[in-house]
Amino acid sequence: MSTPVPRPGTFAAPTNADHRYKSIQHKLKTLATAMDHASDELQQLLHNMRLNASRTEGLAADIAHADLDPKFVAMTNQVSVALGGAAVEVKTLQQTAHEVSVQATGAQRTHARLYEGLDTVRSGRPERTPKPGFFAR
Repeated sequence: MSTPVPRPGTFAAPTNADHRYKSIQHKLKTLATAMDHASDELQQLLHNMRLNASRTEGLAADIAHADLDPKFVAMTNQVSVALGGAAVEVKTLQQTAHEVSVQATGAQRTHARLYEGLDTVRSGRPERTPKPGFFAR
């Protein structure tokens, strides 16, 4: 069994304590992009799995017509069923990745709508601004 290896440039930004506006915007954009790429790759995997399941089913029929031992027909059919079942789960995962991508994009837009003006004001002045919560004491 092979181990999945992340592709360079397709991983999400690591989380850290940096809660600045631009940092959060970057993290949300990176997450949405990564999930979008994952969704596309899972869609391709789904297509390949369905194709392989169909081919395996045809192979089982060919083995049966060749009068080979029935245990090989049964095993080949089991592989076909397993691929079909795995394809169903990949479809669920692909849909979830797509949904996360859409929601991350929505969160990025909402965050921009709520905080972009404040960031513009804070970034445009030379004086330092107190940390959040300073005035709540």
